[in-house]
Order: sequence, then C-alpha cells, then structure tokens
Amino acid sequence: MPQDKDELEKNTESSGQAPDNGPEEYEKVCYICRRPESKAGPMITMPGNITVCSHCMQKAFDSVEKNGIPQMFPNGMPIQFGVPVDFDNFAAQMPKTQQVKKKKEKEPKPSFDIHAIPAPHRIKAQLDEYVVGQEYAKKVISVAVYNHYKRVAADASGDIEIEKSNMLMIGPTGSGKTYLVRTLARLLDVPLAIADATSLTEAGYIGDDIESVVSKLLAAADNDIEKAERGIIFIDEIDKLAKKRNTTSRDVSGESVQQGLLKLLEGNLVEVPVGATSKNAMVPLQTINTKNILFICGGAFPDLEEVIKERLNKQSSMGFRADLKDKYDKDPNLLRQVTVEDLRAFGMIPEFIGRLPIIFTLDALSRDMLIKVLKEPKNALLKQYQKLLSLDEVELEFTDGALEAIAERARKKDTGARALRAIIEEFMLDIMYEIPKDENIGRVTITREYIEKTGGPRIEMRGVEIPELQASAGHILD
Repeated sequence: MPQDKDELEKNTESSGQAPDNGPEEYEKVCYICRRPESKAGPMITMPGNITVCSHCMQKAFDSVEKNGIPQMFPNGMPIQFGVPVDFDNFAAQMPKTQQVKKKKEKEPKPSFDIHAIPAPHRIKAQLDEYVVGQEYAKKVISVAVYNHYKRVAADASGDIEIEKSNMLMIGPTGSGKTYLVRTLARLLDVPLAIADATSLTEAGYIGDDIESVVSKLLAAADNDIEKAERGIIFIDEIDKLAKKRNTTSRDVSGESVQQGLLKLLEGNLVEVPVGATSKNAMVPLQTINTKNILFICGGAFPDLEEVIKERLNKQSSMGFRADLKDKYDKDPNLLRQVTVEDLRAFGMIPEFIGRLPIIFTLDALSRDMLIKVLKEPKNALLKQYQKLLSLDEVELEFTDGALEAIAERARKKDTGARALRAIIEEFMLDIMYEIPKDENIGRVTITREYIEKTGGPRIEMRGVEIPELQASAGHILD
C-alpha cells in the first residue's frame, strides 16, 4: 500500500537513513578513516553497505601481509579495534547509510571586467564627495587609474602592448595625499597596501625588505594572488629615499632602496612571504607578478621649493630685467613648477623617476579650503562631532565666525588638514565632558569668541534659550 510523503519522511528519519535524493546531493564516506568520497577518491563497497576507500583497503592488505591473519578468539571471532566482531550481526552494527551531504562548490569568480571600472569623470565625481579642492590632482589620478585598468583588461596577445603608468604625488603635509589614494581604492573596490618608505632598507638590514610592500598587498587581498596582482600600492614618504649628501657609509635606506624598487615598479616576478614581512624557512612563499600592480608614490619633499627657486632665479639680479631673489618666497603653490631636473637635484635617481612617468602636485590648503574640509565632505569633522553629540540627543552647531577662527589657527600650525582635528579636540574636550551631566541641554553652538578664548559657547536648554555664557574654556557650564 503506498505511503503518504510525510509518513515516508517520518519513517526515514526514525530509521536513521538519509533520504535518497540522488548522487548529486549525497556522497559516500569511508568507514575507517571517515573521509568523504570527494577527498578520499572512489569507494569500495562491501557487503553490509560498508564503504572503504582504496587507501584504507590497501593498508588492511599490507597489515595482513605483514602480521598474518588477525588474532582470533577461541570462538573464532576476529578482533577489530580490540573488540571481537560478530559477522552474523556485523551488518546490524553498521549504520544504515554512509552518506553525507556534498559541499557546495564555490562559484567561479568572474574575470576582470573593464565595464566595472567607472569612467574618469565618474571617478572624479565620487572623489569630490570626500576630498575638497585639488581639482587637478583628482583629474590626473582619475584618468591614470582608468587607463591603468583598461590596460589590465586589454588582451595581452594584442599587437600593441600598453606600458604601465605609475604616479608620483608631491604635496605639502596635510594636503590629502594618503586620504586621496585610500578613498580611490575604496571606491574602486580593489586591494590597497600603504607602505612607509622610511622603514625600507636595501636587504632588511634594520627595517623591512623591499618585497614587504607586495606582501602587505597580498595580505590586503586575503592571500588571493589574482586579486592582489590588480591592486594598488601606495608608498608614502618617498622623499626620504633621496640620496644622502656628503656620506661615506653605504646608503642602505636611500639610493639603494630606490634601485631595489626599480624591478617592482617596472613589473617582475617577486617571491613574497605569506603572513610575514620577512623571508625565513618557516614561512611559505608565493610568487606575484607586479606587472599589473599600480604603484603610487607620495611625499612632501621638504626643501624642494629651494631647489625650484634656485632654478628659477638663474638670471642675473642686476639690470632692468633682473628678477628679485624673493620673488617666489610667498608663492604657496611653488611646487606646481617642479620638473624632473628638480627631483634629480633633490636626490632621486633618474632610473627611479623614469618609472614614475605621471608627476603631479597637490596645492597647499588655503583658509577657504580648510573651512570646506570642516563641513563639506561626507566624513567631515563637524559631521563626526554632530553624530557623537546626537547620540546624547544634543544638537551641535558651529557659527561661520567659529569656522573661520579654526581655519586661521590651523594655517598657523602649517600642518594642513591634520591641524583641524587637534584644534577641535582641544575646544570640544570640556563640552563633551560636561554635556552628559545635564539631560536638559538641547543645543550647543560654538562661537568665534569661544575659539578665540574671549567667551564661551551658547547653550540652549530644551525649550529655553540661555544667553551666551562668558565662561573660560575650562569652566564652560559652571
């Protein structure tokens, strides 16, 4: 009599058997080593629905050949794992089935698609949401990255082989070099490794090996070699590798490191350790081709302005057409006029500069740009502090005068956008300490007087406005 489907499944579960859904869902398991068929290979089926892999079967034959027939009890039963085996009930002792579910095979990763990389104008539009100003730098890096990944996606068997275009980014400290590259890698969803050139030495004398920058990229790509070979490596503080002048010792962290980086920049097979920064016998090595890895070098290049001034002031300082010696002293963007000859005079070797064909500069941040950095980007500092106070159900506002005062103080520090957070942290310390004490506070307004330490912030209670407090920075709400 046919059984109902639910009743059949109930009986199957109670009997301990796995449902027979076909070979595509279940696989056999070796009775001895418990390995599935996908790992152990084809199984040998024996009476009693017992499956044994060929490896365990061969071990059994070798054991019989070496040790003879297994030990017998007086009643003639063999011993298995120290327990006598009753052949009459052997099949009843075995599980009803030796099948496990097959593991789902991982879907093959799609090959690199050029259509997944947005056009240069779209890359720049996305960068505009995070980086303020630096229009020329964002345009250059957008076009260079787009062309680089077009080259990666191009057929290598073509008649024309496109050379790689690495980049050299020059800009004063705090102008957004590292932030620009980090934002770019996040938007393109490619692995990024940021290395500091000051820690590199020629052969790991004191610091890291030169190949360690590629090892960091492999770690950022979760040890996926194919993904790492399409990543971006940003080497910061590259200006610290300039040739040392008037030195008699071997320059293991200057010119020699530049020469060691040549093979990485141009493209070569490099063996890098997996999960470590130095090679040793206990760490496995992987071979990575750096041909399709985009290298971006950046540095502040201090005193490069003096080299540029010396070149621009070659004319005589006498006569009607003479140039004044201080003509370029007050030019905040003098780095725009940098040339390859200036970089060579600074201490970079010609072979190194030749492998960085795209050279562009970032402008120093003006007062207006600093104000925009405070409030316009998606991750602006003001938005971060407003989010923090909103968790306490308190609104935070900055007046235009306060923003101008913060920007003016930041320019005096001469550290670019990095000075903004230090200044805001200084003035927000007491506010964020005192605000949680009173749950009736609804809004805090930062004024110019508070930044200039001639007054205090404006505090508004929920539904009641309190006049501006003339308190010192250390006693805001006393």
